[in-house]
Amino acid sequence: MFFKKIFSFQNNIISRYLIWNLLLVLTSITFIIVLMVFGNQFVLTVQESVEHGIPFKELMPIVSLNMLRDIPIILSLSLFLSIIVSISQLYKNSEAVVMNSIGIGDKNFIDLIKPIVFISFIVVFILSIYLVPWAKQQKSITEDKTFNASEFSFITEGKFEKFKNGEIIFYASESEISKNSGDQDMEEIFIYSSNNGKPIIVLASEATKYVDSESKSIYLRLKRGVRYEGLPSDVNINILDFDQYDLEIVSGEVKKAILNVSKIEERTSIDLIKVGGFLANAELQWRISQPISILLLSVLGVFLGKTSPRSGKGFNLLIGIVFFMLYNNALLVAKSAIENDQLSPLIGMWSIHLLLLLILIIFYQFRQGKVTYFIDKIQLFNIKEKSHV
Repeated sequence: MFFKKIFSFQNNIISRYLIWNLLLVLTSITFIIVLMVFGNQFVLTVQESVEHGIPFKELMPIVSLNMLRDIPIILSLSLFLSIIVSISQLYKNSEAVVMNSIGIGDKNFIDLIKPIVFISFIVVFILSIYLVPWAKQQKSITEDKTFNASEFSFITEGKFEKFKNGEIIFYASESEISKNSGDQDMEEIFIYSSNNGKPIIVLASEATKYVDSESKSIYLRLKRGVRYEGLPSDVNINILDFDQYDLEIVSGEVKKAILNVSKIEERTSIDLIKVGGFLANAELQWRISQPISILLLSVLGVFLGKTSPRSGKGFNLLIGIVFFMLYNNALLVAKSAIENDQLSPLIGMWSIHLLLLLILIIFYQFRQGKVTYFIDKIQLFNIKEKSHV
């Protein structure tokens, strides 16, 4: 009965008109915000691809996972702004004035947009509780595989490249990845690195990147080469000729760390409840706060949508963005305070939601004229000026 009342659609001209406008504006705003976020992620991905010498297609899954991670915030902001725009358009066109005259006010507007708000609530709830942690976990695994385990997997042949923040300079005249084993074969190898300040130069005619089956470490097997430790002019230069020389690229411990996902943000919500502690409480409250913010901001959007036809365009939209930033930043500050044991989890982010709820109640009472009526009843504010003869 409760859900039937929430998702009930009022089939009349006003409800269809408002919901259609809201959906149209919501789609437009969401598309713009997603395009901006995706564009930013795309530029960063191209920069990382060029910097690390990794094919662009290997970084695209990270962009997709980042988008999935950001959807709750994007949807919350988009719905909030779309409600402000839709309601303000009614007032700009004097349509809401006519509606108010026949008894359709803020409470009715909230009731009309209720189905869309609660559908958004359910979507954000599922994303925040289940999909976003999974996306963060997959992103962490993908980044570790891409930037650590696969750092030497995609050598650009005929080009000097830097790895491990410039600690190693690598060159291969030819490079080919085996389709069967996944190993990478290279020819005419040049490697420059340093050992306690001493330069090390390794030359080899062939090299193969492979993974040790027991230790799971990644090695570069160099064949028929020579290793120089020190410069040719040094007295204590060490020269080593070798037929085969295995150089460890990534240790097995690092690869195990890739699979051992221990970050609190990547854990499931059930795990957070079991683990407990300040970090788990902060993360769990943050996830629950996302769908709660949908409900509170939707009501606030209806209140901020009321405007005068003579007021400046976009002014209430600007106020809404400021409200959203303050609200979201307050949640982040509370989250950080809980993580650092500076704020009790019992108070936590719930206090931010309760504060906004109190503001909404006062706002609504003020719009209904009940606050001014109460103030008029107070003797201190009801002093009448005495007439003078």
